[in-house]
Amino acid sequence: MHTGQLLGSGRTADVYALDGSWVLRRYRDRCDTTEELAVMSYVAAFGFPVPRIGPPAEGARPTDLVLQRLTGPTLAEALLAGRLGAAEAGALLARLLRELHAIPPRVSTNPEDCVLHLDLHPENVMLTDQGAVVIDWSSAAEGPPGLDRAMSALILARVGLDPAFAAGADVRPLLAAFLAELADDGGASAADLELARARQQQNPYLTEDERGRLDRAVDLVLDASP
Repeated sequence: MHTGQLLGSGRTADVYALDGSWVLRRYRDRCDTTEELAVMSYVAAFGFPVPRIGPPAEGARPTDLVLQRLTGPTLAEALLAGRLGAAEAGALLARLLRELHAIPPRVSTNPEDCVLHLDLHPENVMLTDQGAVVIDWSSAAEGPPGLDRAMSALILARVGLDPAFAAGADVRPLLAAFLAELADDGGASAADLELARARQQQNPYLTEDERGRLDRAVDLVLDASP
């Protein structure tokens, strides 16, 4: 099939323009997108902000997703540009997780479980004219909400410890604001952080340097917790 301009590339997928309304997300590492589509459709039915899912493109591969083309910066871009402060961004991330965790599980029979994004961070939130939209549901699962909170906090801390990133921005105020907003929900406990650290340690897409920062990232989250 014909794809348009390459709009961006991540660790596992490339995103191409199809037209003014739709993009093609093409994975490089998986057999199909059935589960991701199911999760996105499920949370969208509860009103959670995700991109609209488009009809399969002619000649599309099983690893392709046709999704709404979103206009606006990512939360990360808005932060770096000074359009949004750490307190507001932390509150937004916390609100999105809280709203997601209010959705009952789609598959699990454990009433304590909920839908988890497991990769919610500022680069996966688009700020559109209609509000914030959460993208990249490839890691979504079901389980206890504390794991999702810990994963987001640990990602923020790990990125903040990256010398290349830290030279341009200090994520500690954002991390502190995020954790403060979630304190009444349970925050990121030491037990949840250990589960999140183990999960990230097993992530094949992290570099060795990133894995090497995980223990320090856990300490940073614990130090920033209210």
